[in-house]
Amino acid sequence: AQEFVNSKIQPGKVVVFIKPTCPYCRKTQEILSQLPFKQGLLEFVDITATSDMSEIQDYLQQLTGARTVPRVFLGKDCIGGCSDLIAMQEKGELLARLKEMGALRQ
Repeated sequence: AQEFVNSKIQPGKVVVFIKPTCPYCRKTQEILSQLPFKQGLLEFVDITATSDMSEIQDYLQQLTGARTVPRVFLGKDCIGGCSDLIAMQEKGELLARLKEMGALRQ
């Protein structure tokens, strides 16, 4: 589980660990999918499709302090979940961070 999570989290890339049935995950996907990401720099990882979902959530807990989904990573930094993403978006911090990372098309 640790290797799986670590292989997904990369500098310059936005990765969101999700469960497809979770409304907060869907909201997060909606917000991020509207942004002009460069090819391959936005990934949604469905942890229900893995055999070790609870181990993945345990590791996310170790890594980020919470095992809930969505867990949103901007590069190697976990910014939290859906409400954290919305708060960043409302303050204009989200676009600034993504531009800084070089994740968006110009």
